[in-house]
Amino acid sequence: MINTIDLFAGCGGLTEGFLQSGLFNTLACVEWDKAPCDTLRNHLKNKWHCENADKIVLRFDIQRTDELINGWTDEEYGKSKGLDAIIQESGKSVDLIIGGPPCQAYSMAGRIRDANGMRNDYRNYLFESYINIVKHYKPRAFVFENVPGMLSARPGEGKEFIATIIKRKFEEAGYSIINDLRRAIIDFTEYGIPQNRSRIIILGIQKEIYGKYAQDKLEKFYSEILPRHKVMVKSTVRDAIGDLPKLYPLPSPVRINGKRYSHLPNGPTIPNHVARFNSAREIAIFKMLAEDIESGQCKYTSIEALKKLYTQLFCFEVF
Repeated sequence: MINTIDLFAGCGGLTEGFLQSGLFNTLACVEWDKAPCDTLRNHLKNKWHCENADKIVLRFDIQRTDELINGWTDEEYGKSKGLDAIIQESGKSVDLIIGGPPCQAYSMAGRIRDANGMRNDYRNYLFESYINIVKHYKPRAFVFENVPGMLSARPGEGKEFIATIIKRKFEEAGYSIINDLRRAIIDFTEYGIPQNRSRIIILGIQKEIYGKYAQDKLEKFYSEILPRHKVMVKSTVRDAIGDLPKLYPLPSPVRINGKRYSHLPNGPTIPNHVARFNSAREIAIFKMLAEDIESGQCKYTSIEALKKLYTQLFCFEVF
């Protein structure tokens, strides 16, 4: 079995995929948001019968790397012996680190909504915490997931692309990644995901192990190994959730048990089948975008036009 640590684990999407393969064993997952941690613990216990889920799912701020590794006592995050102790108790070593820092700072949508294009968002630099953990455990490989917008994002006032910085930092840490990161953009509809979703999947392999053959190995991964897992027929959103009750917009938002709702089903409810709250501003923008496409005008297809729509034309908030 290949032993993994999942960083920025969320509710465990990446870990779930690795576990489903039957080839990987989860040593620890790190996430700082309480609700996803609770979901992940429950899922590991109930589906994967992981008896130590409470111990290996660590709710903590990865930016506090030394404490994460060596243990902490904290008013918000509670108490833990830390990653080193948990891994030592498992009797195993870390073979692979997986995960993806929050994508809002790199995503087109995030940059459109922010007047500064997310250049000053602290999340631009969360990859540094990921790299610090990689440098500490020195796994044979890592898998770093994010949005394709990462390739065009520039943090701060610098001229360097974030992808260039990340590539250099991984190289300095002793890992090779594919030279042309555009090759690492994966269309997940080709792998059975019922949603138009592309992600950049960066595989890094240890230079000390693969040496001068590292780029050849990476080329083979993206051109031969990964494509073997493509599906013959793509799935649609209707295939996945078409049987769920429809959620209808309300004339005005309501509060139920302290939570705001803009959409509700017209009939029976299903647990967790709820829509994200949409403000009047968001609904107006979505309506305008739909009408723009349906009319054939397509005025809002460029990044600059969308940014102007979000930050200037609709600079108010209702509800």
